Amino acid sequence: MKIEISRKVEQLAPSGIRAFFDLVLGMKDVISLGVGEPDFVAPWHIREAAIYSLEEGYTSYTSNKGMPELRKQIAHFLKHRYGMNYDYDQEVLITVGVSEGLDLVMRALLNPGDKVLVPDPVYVSYGPVVELAGGTAVTLKTDIQSGFKLLPGQIDQACSKGVKALMLNYPCNPTGASYTRAELQAIARVVKKHNLLVISDEIYDELTYDFEHTPLASLKDMREHVVYFNGFSKAYAMTGFRIGWACGPEKIISAMTKIHQYTILCASICGQMAACEALKNGASSVQHMKKEYARRRRYIVGALNEIGLECHMPEGAFYVFPSIKSAQESSMEFATNLLNQKKVALVPGTAFGPAWDEYVRISYASSYENLKEAVARIADYLKDKKNKP
Repeated sequence: MKIEISRKVEQLAPSGIRAFFDLVLGMKDVISLGVGEPDFVAPWHIREAAIYSLEEGYTSYTSNKGMPELRKQIAHFLKHRYGMNYDYDQEVLITVGVSEGLDLVMRALLNPGDKVLVPDPVYVSYGPVVELAGGTAVTLKTDIQSGFKLLPGQIDQACSKGVKALMLNYPCNPTGASYTRAELQAIARVVKKHNLLVISDEIYDELTYDFEHTPLASLKDMREHVVYFNGFSKAYAMTGFRIGWACGPEKIISAMTKIHQYTILCASICGQMAACEALKNGASSVQHMKKEYARRRRYIVGALNEIGLECHMPEGAFYVFPSIKSAQESSMEFATNLLNQKKVALVPGTAFGPAWDEYVRISYASSYENLKEAVARIADYLKDKKNKP
């Protein structure tokens, strides 16, 4: 039997992050600074809530939208933290991580040929979820001079016929770039001018270091222009629980829920109960982890610049995106050689698009001691290269 795969899927490139880290599997003594996952374990009281839910027999489905209690808590949290008003029953959906939410919103919104503006570089799934939903991803390249941020004029110029939405991720993976309230207000003016919908992934909001995080949807007259995504993976170190949420206009959330109920059905009940506990009692743990990430951020940026890899100071998340231009290698060569020769794993810049061959992504969600040792090994690698005849 001849098996034919969907042309759309056939043409889809595999994740550059996962493809590279297949090389790491089974290697000993590797310091991994690649996968975007906290090195902290989810706080005990959150794990205990998940365990207790199982012991109490909570093993059923929940509402397709998610547990009412969790949706109420999210609406309450957003109201008191950011002044955002969402109806927990009609405007909040619990998803299997933000990743599922992004897929849902694209399938709910896009018709064939619709265009979505996507920052470059940005998380590896953004372009593919647009393409899989039948849309066209239009990349907007950022640069180190702008701090890897989209500029309002850039968005304005890109708004040609057929542009329906803008994807925004801040703080950003892979660069750590984020936006001040004033910068967001300037973007909001362009969004309103062109009547765009913004898909705003703010999963790293709690890990903003230099100023207060401002959700785009909290700005005046922006609520109806934004589908807001957040979750528990990064700030609460709950990646494996796979609990995210989407908030937005009722019409969009309803359409997303329709797809969700035919595919995923609902997120895991024990994960949702753990998320309830995180929102109730997890604030101090978040601050503890954030303080440690901030310490590592200061170290890694200074250390990389000192050994000759130009590195911008990120404003959030737990990534740096240094230039390896001085190494005179492609990002894949640099990453592969560093892994094989010095046992340090990081992500080639080309995982985030072909324009980023002179960059690599380093996650500082690793212990301070590991970061110091990794920098020493990178410095040795650069020294060895320089001394080669």
